[in-house]
This record gives sequence, C-alpha cells and structure tokens, in this order.
Amino acid sequence: MTTQSEFKKVVLAYSGGLDTSVILKWLEDTYGCEVVTFTADLGQGDELEPARIKAQKMGVKQIFIEDLREEFIRDYVFPMFRANAVYEGEYLLGTSIARPLIAKRLVDIANQTGADAIAHGATGKGNDQVRFELGAYALKPGIKVIAPWREWDLLSREKLMAYAKTHDIPVDFAAAGKKSPYSMDANLLHISYEGGNLEDPWWTPEESMWRWSVSAEAAPEQGEEFVLTFVKGDPVAINGEALSPATLWEKLNKLGGAHGVGRLDLVENRYVGMKSRGCYETPGGTIVLKARRALESITLDRGVAHLKDELMPRYAEMIYNGYWWSPERVMLQAAIDASQAYVNGDVRLRLYKGNVQVLGRRSDDTLFDPSIATFEDDAGAYDQRDAAGFIKLNALRMRIAAQAGRHF
Repeated sequence: MTTQSEFKKVVLAYSGGLDTSVILKWLEDTYGCEVVTFTADLGQGDELEPARIKAQKMGVKQIFIEDLREEFIRDYVFPMFRANAVYEGEYLLGTSIARPLIAKRLVDIANQTGADAIAHGATGKGNDQVRFELGAYALKPGIKVIAPWREWDLLSREKLMAYAKTHDIPVDFAAAGKKSPYSMDANLLHISYEGGNLEDPWWTPEESMWRWSVSAEAAPEQGEEFVLTFVKGDPVAINGEALSPATLWEKLNKLGGAHGVGRLDLVENRYVGMKSRGCYETPGGTIVLKARRALESITLDRGVAHLKDELMPRYAEMIYNGYWWSPERVMLQAAIDASQAYVNGDVRLRLYKGNVQVLGRRSDDTLFDPSIATFEDDAGAYDQRDAAGFIKLNALRMRIAAQAGRHF
C-alpha cells in the first residue's frame, strides 16, 4: 500500500451514498490526505444537492458537482450509436459509455486542483474499475488510482454501515437498511439492475423493480406514432421540433417507457472473466437504434453497410472493455463518422406494447431507386439478362470442383 506521505490530495468520484461516503472517510484515515469530491449529473434523476450537503458535513473543502447531460449524449452516446453498437447481440452499453466521461472529468479536476490521485468506488469484480482506470491512464499516464474495494476488508453492506456509525459518517441508516435489494446505475441512456435475487439466472424479477417503463401488458392499447429526424446519423428532432441532445433523449425515454419499450434481461460476459446477470431499461436507445437502422437501409451503400455490421461487434467490445480513449477506437470512430455523411432524413415510428415499429423512412440522400427496384415494367432501367453472366462466373469454381469429383 502506498504510504500516507505520497498522497496529499485525492479526487473521489462521489455519489453521496453509503459506499462513497465511507470511502471519503476511509481515504482520509488511511492516507491522511485531503479529499476533493466530484459528482456527475448524467441524468440519473437523483437530487445532487444532498451529495453537496453530505460532503460539506464531512468537511470537504473542494466540491465539484457538474451537469454533464448534454456532453454525455452529444460526445459519447451519439458517436457510439453511429456505430449501432450492441454488446453480445443485446446490451446497449448504457453503463459502459458513461465511464469515459467520468474518468475524463476526474483527471481534469485532479489537474485543476493539483491532486496526486483519483479514487473510485468500483469493486474488484466488476467492469467499471477497468473502464475508469484505463481512461485515466490514457488521459494522464502518471496518474495514481486508489480503488478501496481492492484494499479494504469492508466487503459487505453491514460492515460499511458499522464503519459509518463508528466514524459518525452522515448516512440515513434507516433508508440504507431498506435500500433496494438491487445494485442500480442510472444515466440518460439507461438504468441497470444487478445483484440480489438476480444472481439466480432462473429468477424472474418482480414488476416493482422496473423504474422507467411499464410492462407490455400495462402499456396503452393505443400506440403512439411520431417522426424522428436525423442529421449525419444523429437524432435532432421529434415531429419537426429541434431539441438539444439531452432533451431529445429525455423525451424518447418517456415515450418509450410509457409504452413498455426497452426492457432487457441478459447474462453477459464481464471483462474480468465471470458471467453476470443484469436487467436494463433503455427506452430511448432502443428507439434510436431501430430508427437509425431503418434510415441507413436507404442511405448507406451496401458495402459500407455490411462493413459497418462487421466492425460493430469489435467496436462494442472496445466500449464494454473500457477502450474508449484507445487509438483503435479513435481510428474506427473516424471511419464510422465518415459513413454517416448521408444518413440524413426522417423515420416514422410507432410504439406499441413494448415494440418499436418502423412505418416509413425518407431521405434526400436516399439510394433507393424505385425505377430499378420496381416489380412493374422498369422501362429498361435494369436489364435482367445481365444476371446470367454473374451467376455463371460465381458458379465457376463450384462447377470445377464438382467436375473434379469434389462433392460437399
């Protein structure tokens, strides 16, 4: 363990909850350092003022509370969605994509305040420790990182609460004792649930667990139609009303949640090697992904579209594994962004009982040519006799193999 004298000031990613409140005091006691707190508003819906009040009660002199919602959607979620990124075929990376921004601001604040290190509350079992630390090292190679869960012996909620009582840490013990049985993480893109009964993959979560969406059964019998407008691959307006990135996403979350859109229950492969079961609500992301695919279907060249689909799993894995700030992600992002120059237009959608239905798509940059695609007389736009040549050429190697007696 690093000696106390090596750390004079540490920037802590602070939520004001039990874990990070204990970490704040533990850092002071263990390293004898001053602690600077940083609380990010990414749209999680929690009131941020209580975090400020708790930090003040604990004697913190430098408290940073920042509204990062617009930056989060514009500079992180939008670029990721241009890649149509989905991890292991289902997960829309709601937690993963928030960590690079938090890591960036931790480093920025460390530079601003002259701190020697940053600290986070991620456990040694999870993915977030990797995401925070890879981001921090990429942005400031010499930064020191303190991860208390990899050092202390406070490995249960009971031990944390006992520590808080012993050290007079301001915690609502009644509320902490009645806390949701699930570990939850929320931002504008999603809310996740892990732990508790979900550790049994056979367990069906109770309806009361879900916070953002109604069940498909409880969704309105009347669906809802609207038009989503895109410019260079990013959603910019709903029904013609131009909205900021964060405001647009908030509206899509409400629309989708009201119609039961965006629920997911999956077992994923974590970076550290174990399997983990989680449940997610991502209503706005589910809508945007469906609409983007519909618009790309008429605006992207076939070769570009297929190459994007081949690269997407690799891109998604980079985000999941914490490589947002890596050279390969930056390189791949440039290619993806270049593909979006003509992804402009409107998609008409209908939300109904948990489903997102595409009703139509249009674009001034469309590659869809009705005069060629028609099943009616195309007036010579496409010569069907041309098909015979490429079929024979593509069959040549198989005909040669068959003539040589190679039957598969």
